[in-house]
Amino acid sequence: MADRGTDGVRLRTALGTLDGPLRFLLLSSFLIPLGSFMVLPFMSVFLHERLGMGLGTVGVVLALASLVQFSGGVVGGAVAERIGLRRTMLWALAVRTAGFVGLLLTLLWPPLAVAALILTCCGAALYLPANKAYLVHGVDDDRRPAFLSAGNAALNAGMAVGPLIAGPFVLSRPGWLFLAVTALFVLVTAGHTRLPEPPAAARPAPAETGRGLLAGVAVLPFAANALAFHLYFHFQHYLAVYAVERASSEFYSLVLLLCFALVIVVQPLAADRIRRMPYGTALTAGFLLLGAGMAVLAAGTRAALLAGGALITLGDILLFLKNDLEALRRSTRPDAVVFGRQRLAAGLGACASGLVGGQLYGLAEHSGHTGGFWLIAAAQCLLLPPVLLVFRDRGTTRPAPEPRPTTPTTPATTPTTEGASRTHDTDGRVPGR
Repeated sequence: MADRGTDGVRLRTALGTLDGPLRFLLLSSFLIPLGSFMVLPFMSVFLHERLGMGLGTVGVVLALASLVQFSGGVVGGAVAERIGLRRTMLWALAVRTAGFVGLLLTLLWPPLAVAALILTCCGAALYLPANKAYLVHGVDDDRRPAFLSAGNAALNAGMAVGPLIAGPFVLSRPGWLFLAVTALFVLVTAGHTRLPEPPAAARPAPAETGRGLLAGVAVLPFAANALAFHLYFHFQHYLAVYAVERASSEFYSLVLLLCFALVIVVQPLAADRIRRMPYGTALTAGFLLLGAGMAVLAAGTRAALLAGGALITLGDILLFLKNDLEALRRSTRPDAVVFGRQRLAAGLGACASGLVGGQLYGLAEHSGHTGGFWLIAAAQCLLLPPVLLVFRDRGTTRPAPEPRPTTPTTPATTPTTEGASRTHDTDGRVPGR
């Protein structure tokens, strides 16, 4: 209890230093997924029932959209490195708003639906790396995990609330729903125009702009993130059909709400402990939690669905945050680039999960023992992580962060002499372990 109290005090202390722009950014981190998840989770139903697309076509469209949204983050990071964090977020929001306008227009011209959906995913790919990098720009080592976890909590809160609001309207009144989401994105975009550009996020040094998208990548955190997403998305992709078959769609929604609540509550409180945890220990514990959760799901009871979902969520809380922090520590590139690469790893892992997991679930379903799918997934959680030993790299600990300016409303356009020598380094670093 004393440890929990200490964690809570540390979290409140860290978040108490948030300035106005960062508070708005955290609010946006809630509003953006709120608006997005008022629409995107229902796209399969909308495309199939409202627009008449075949389920096979719907599956291909959604797979392509997911790949763009995740893996496109590496492009978003590179764009932020070149034009700055604020400008990247503005362009991303403009693109995503245009996508929701396109979805509104699909009610008049259905063939526009696929292009509009892909456009919204392109906007998401551009936005998130810049958003995370802005959130931790100039923040000292001790506060970075708290800020990142607060952003993740806001993101998950928006994802949880959005479907609850939109569910009754997505088929009955989709026009009003799309219009409301578009208006929300217009307002959020307008708010971003008032954000200052971090001084150190100015144009990078010429020697850096010519480097490839994966130059200097921190290999182990990249590979660990890809593997974590590959395993986690077995749960994300296939729990719905498994849970609805054994319980109900309402109970499946309850499992999802439990998972969202754990991320919102637990990750901010555990952020400092995760920062101080040795990387090898975090990987071991995270993959064991994933494996344990998958194994529990195989029982197929309602209690097993809740317990398995909770264990898997605790594993993803640990792995996803620790991999981001370790990638920041090991890379000399700007934070936006690092976050973009981690999104690329996530996209590759999620795509692999869809391809491999779909085949495995199909075989398990054909045999009449879908619980076996989760046992195979649990075995992967034990057998695949040792492969990461191949990707061990030394990495480099980057310099201390530039301090956040005390008067952020006046963006600096000309770096100091010291800043000019490393204008590509827009962010702080997590201390070496």
